[in-house]
Amino acid sequence: MRFVPLDTPKPISKIGLGTWQFGSKEWGYGPDYEHRAADIVRRALDLGVTLFDTAEIYGFGRSERILGEALGEDRAKVVVASKVFPVLPIAPVVQQRAVASAARLGVTSIDLYQVHQPNPVVADTTTMRGMRALQDVGLVGEVGVSNYNLRRWRFAEAALGRRVLSNQVRYSMIDRGPEEDLIPYAEQAGRIVIAYSPLAQGFLSGRYDAKNPPSGAVRRANPYFLPENLERGAQLIEALRGVADAHDATPSQIALAYLLRQPNVVAIPGASSVEQMERNAAAAEIDLTDDEYAALAAAARQFRPVTGLAALPKLIRARTGK
Repeated sequence: MRFVPLDTPKPISKIGLGTWQFGSKEWGYGPDYEHRAADIVRRALDLGVTLFDTAEIYGFGRSERILGEALGEDRAKVVVASKVFPVLPIAPVVQQRAVASAARLGVTSIDLYQVHQPNPVVADTTTMRGMRALQDVGLVGEVGVSNYNLRRWRFAEAALGRRVLSNQVRYSMIDRGPEEDLIPYAEQAGRIVIAYSPLAQGFLSGRYDAKNPPSGAVRRANPYFLPENLERGAQLIEALRGVADAHDATPSQIALAYLLRQPNVVAIPGASSVEQMERNAAAAEIDLTDDEYAALAAAARQFRPVTGLAALPKLIRARTGK
């Protein structure tokens, strides 16, 4: 396993484990997944993964409980990250929610506590006052944000008066917005971009096509999985397969390696099985050549999916079968 080249109390692995799916039935992983989740966590530990990311909203607290129980006595050795859902994120509420998350996780300190979304009406001034108090009493180690643009990330840091270590954002080969400003800032300032949905919820795995769409409510609601977009993405998947063959790897591993080429980027893919966890972790060891990276970037730029309002009627038809 490789690690982010930053001075942090515990090393942060380049591949982490995202646990949105723990305790959340909408992923369609079946009723026995909760038991498999513990095996996935234990295998991740064996493979050197040190970053485990959850949130109070995932399964309405079940994800935190499942993760905490699976980590067991190893909780103190790894970076346990959670997120506060920003409904009225004023200082006292943030502090109360952190206490509740720590209890569910079974920890005395949350290593990385993040604001899940920017609140449109509550300023980060009061949110970060709560975060600072949590740090002062030792209940929170590092503070992070999620889904913040660069301006608000920097404002949050000014409000905290300390570093806001990370910004967790959607980042994949087909969601490359963070490359414009967030990643350059992270490298310049010694911060971290945590990439969620680094495989675009499995779009980049090559497992799906127009005749074989995914199941599960989460993916069915994602416009990338419209038949039209699956067809448009065929060239990108072929480019991934070509590079994967040269490395004896899978398209998913190459898609992760593309992101991890940035030194201050960490990816937190989920895993539906121990085998998938093993493949994800192995991606941290893949070194793409300059030519391979350039070819993948070009293929990614050429993919133009139907999204936004234009995708809405198609999504409705796909869901209703009409």
